[in-house]
Amino acid sequence: MPQFPFAPRVFRFLTMSVVLLGFCAVLNAQNPSEPAPPPAAPSTTAVPAPPVQEESAKQDATKSPNAQQPSENSELVSHDSPATFKVRVNLVLVRVVVRDNQGKVVTNLRREDFQLFDNRKPQAITYFSTETPESQALRPAAVLPAGEEAVVTPEEQQTAAKKLPQRFVAVMFDDVHMSMQDTTVVRDAATRLFGALAPSDRVGMFSASGQFHLQFTADHDQLAKSLYSLVPRPTTGGAGFHDCPDVTYYQADLIQNKSDSQALAVAAEDAVQCAFSGDETKIAQANQMAQSASMRVLALGDQETEYAYRHIEEAIKQLSAMPGQRVMVFVSPGFIPSTLWSETSELIDRASRAGIVINTIDARGLYTPDVLGDIADPPRDSARTSGFKTSYRVQAQMAQDQVLEQLAYGTGGTFFHNRNDLDEGLREAVAAPPLSYLLGFSPQNLKVDGRFHGLKVSLTNKQKYSIQARNGYYAPKTIPNPVEAAKQEIREAIFSQEELHDVPVDLQTQFFKKDATSARLSVLSHFDVKGIHFRKAEGRNADVLTIATAIFDDNGNFVAGGEKTVQMRLLDTTYNRLSRSGLTLKSSYDVKPGSYMVRLVVRDGEGSQMAARNGAVVIPN
Repeated sequence: MPQFPFAPRVFRFLTMSVVLLGFCAVLNAQNPSEPAPPPAAPSTTAVPAPPVQEESAKQDATKSPNAQQPSENSELVSHDSPATFKVRVNLVLVRVVVRDNQGKVVTNLRREDFQLFDNRKPQAITYFSTETPESQALRPAAVLPAGEEAVVTPEEQQTAAKKLPQRFVAVMFDDVHMSMQDTTVVRDAATRLFGALAPSDRVGMFSASGQFHLQFTADHDQLAKSLYSLVPRPTTGGAGFHDCPDVTYYQADLIQNKSDSQALAVAAEDAVQCAFSGDETKIAQANQMAQSASMRVLALGDQETEYAYRHIEEAIKQLSAMPGQRVMVFVSPGFIPSTLWSETSELIDRASRAGIVINTIDARGLYTPDVLGDIADPPRDSARTSGFKTSYRVQAQMAQDQVLEQLAYGTGGTFFHNRNDLDEGLREAVAAPPLSYLLGFSPQNLKVDGRFHGLKVSLTNKQKYSIQARNGYYAPKTIPNPVEAAKQEIREAIFSQEELHDVPVDLQTQFFKKDATSARLSVLSHFDVKGIHFRKAEGRNADVLTIATAIFDDNGNFVAGGEKTVQMRLLDTTYNRLSRSGLTLKSSYDVKPGSYMVRLVVRDGEGSQMAARNGAVVIPN
């Protein structure tokens, strides 16, 4: 594929940070002069079983770390400022779906059946697991009584857990480029796709024009009603207007970007016929008109593509803030990016960095090239140019799907095209596969150069199965600052639902009702101290734990959360006692009654290990 110049946009760089900044405002250390709002302000204490934990509670329950520094004899101190961290070894995860010749998912593969290549170099697969919708389902968090027995039965907790969000699907309709016929077919098929959704799926609807938007929801009726707003919204005018000369975007691209002399001659001949009644002596003026028209058409077409790209980018930004598996479905007849392929690459990069798979669907279905043009707005070509312009129309229609192919294959998605069963295509694109494989490897001698690394997954038995997987990742551009790298790992883990088990920790919850409209939810982290990596320093067992908590509602919206670091400098006697009893820390939040997903992420500073747990909590009305 030809290389095109890079086109940076300041606006896009600004929007890259918006997703994390909102959450970071809650997660990062609270400034004493700017207290957090009451619903999101956690009260983090240690459960007062061992005496050392009571000391931590006294120092940290309500005060900033700057207000009171830990004394020399403090063994366990919780505060808001992270201490020194070590950088973890990079682990690259690759989610893989394998299908046979009939399109059915292959479910009996093992680690040794896969080969993984990084820039064509074979890699050792150090992590392997199989995942199904059932294995990834949220489990109810253990609920401990808080003054009174819990009034929600385990069965009710389990039922609520199945309905909490696990997958987020952003369906993007390209109403900028779709025709009325495309829109009608797509809208009709989309009304029937909701049967493929699981109770834990949330769907948001977006449009390339930005005028059609529905936040993520599980309300199927609301999703179906919103489809009535889907209509074509081109930004370059409607049918019935023919310029003189009548130059298409594809032809303008040939003239201006590829210096195609034949395409210019065809446009000039059109100008001779429409502006000068066939007077060939006016060819010089006609050439000027052709150049001017092609520049104008190309600028308008680029503007339309940029317009669509910005709204696709906005959908990716919103989807990347959702706590779980993320899929985008882009329904479009395709379009020609011309010199904007670098923009396509940037969208692929954004999606890949956020772990978003883009499935694309050609809204035209199974089509044959339309040599006669739009029957509602037929071309007005002369006998001298009609053959050439018919050829351009056919070539343009064939080139339109290249961008859909790139978006899908560049993010490990599937490109549904040349098929009339649009219903089935939508169902396959939206529904979770019955089984996927998660492969992981640690790149060796990874250079800090920010370059793209191509990934390839194949099977050792050389069977001709289709493999869906991400196609690459980016090396870091700079040597990461250990503290910033630790923060970034925690932020990324918070908005995932992958469970990690490097640090032995259990998630438990407590709640009590304040009144009919408010409750206090406590998240308890219980650690097995024997599994934590300590460093011996000055006769003590030293380590730093960072504990991040996030609470999301039943549509995946962030409700409350906080981050604390716990500096441990344990005497041997204290370490031995905690090795038997464990260590429990508690963070509390004010919430409303309802169903919530609790996400707990723990990072061990000395061992550079992480743990992540999910739990579902129901607080009855």
